[in-house]
Amino acid sequence: MAYTTSLRGYTLKRLEEIGQADIIVGIPCYNNEKTIAHVIQMVTHGLDKYYRNYRNLIFIADGGSTDDTREEAKEFQIKPWQEKIVSIYRGIGGKGSALRSVFEAACKLRVKACAVVDADLRSITSDWVLNLLDPVLEKGYDFVAPIYNRHKYDGTITNNIVYNLTRALYGKRIRQPIGGDFAFNRQVASFYINQDVWETDVARYGIDIWMTTNAIIQGFKICQANLGVKIHDLKDPSKHLGPMFRQVLWILFTLMEQYEEYWKMIKGSQPVDTLGQIETKEPEPVEVTLPELIYRFKIGYKQFAPLWKELFSEEAFSAVEKASTLPPQEFSLPIESWVKILYELAATFHAWPRNRFKIIELVTPLYYARIADFVRTTWDMNSAEAEQVVEQQAQIFEDNKDYLLKVWVEKSRTPEITSGEWQIYD
Repeated sequence: MAYTTSLRGYTLKRLEEIGQADIIVGIPCYNNEKTIAHVIQMVTHGLDKYYRNYRNLIFIADGGSTDDTREEAKEFQIKPWQEKIVSIYRGIGGKGSALRSVFEAACKLRVKACAVVDADLRSITSDWVLNLLDPVLEKGYDFVAPIYNRHKYDGTITNNIVYNLTRALYGKRIRQPIGGDFAFNRQVASFYINQDVWETDVARYGIDIWMTTNAIIQGFKICQANLGVKIHDLKDPSKHLGPMFRQVLWILFTLMEQYEEYWKMIKGSQPVDTLGQIETKEPEPVEVTLPELIYRFKIGYKQFAPLWKELFSEEAFSAVEKASTLPPQEFSLPIESWVKILYELAATFHAWPRNRFKIIELVTPLYYARIADFVRTTWDMNSAEAEQVVEQQAQIFEDNKDYLLKVWVEKSRTPEITSGEWQIYD
């Protein structure tokens, strides 16, 4: 049977019983038994505090958890005048399929506004509900992205890749394009459902950046919601973020191809309205093992240097080569070099029809080098000072967009490469 819905029969029946709602808050989850009850508690409190006179549904979209996530969600008591559905979605395993089920529920219930929040949040408060939904319900915005107060080493992929590329390519300064907590109206949900991506990697792991990018491309009215501190299941960039780096770049580069005609016309960037007051606290520190980052880069250099030499321009490779010789206390891979590396990598991805995931895999050590440089540069800064560094970096990405346009064309004329015994294609 063709994949036409992510909702199972029992979920559709419950939605029919509910009939209509004003607000839906979706919570995609998978093995989140330790945090799901807290997230539901804050959502039910927020809906009661700010939207008691609206018809509300809390929709838990589970990916077939093997722990007690669904049991925790079912047992948690919400307010009697609110509805709750705990559903296992259909489709490819991943957050995208979970959100597809939320979009469908929103459309079936003809809601005015929909918010989605991650299930591993420990810092969510009832005010998140207001700050996400109010721009849609009261101020006419179509799509609301989150903006958080994060520790300087939380969100290294966003700080060093996603924010920069999204801003330089599409011209909007959306600070957290893969933040995970969004709001939107029914028209946006309907648009998302009707895109042909639900049997692709977007459904697995690319949903957040895909939603944000499409909101920009489609000209939806966008703002950011202040959500204060984000505390979730933290990861040391030196140990856990290699797979995420590869997945995020894969989706970013795929979207670049899809929307090539759009981003080529964009020059500069505009700020996005930021709404909502929230109490500001200092975020929890994120541990980073700097020697481990540098070690992983240097091991990668030993393995892949011949390939990198052919893959990247002489200027970009010489910066990498120099970094490989530096001791930890002097380690550096400058932002200007990183911009060229990323732009050249995007152009190479575009030019190669086969085995594209492999080239992203092979440059993962360069990501570790860039994070090591960022950590060294910001070591003695607080998170607010480090944020200024992030903004300066984003501007350098913008300033070098002409370089991207140049290599995008040049690389298209270059065949796939082999280097000694290295072969990138089958």
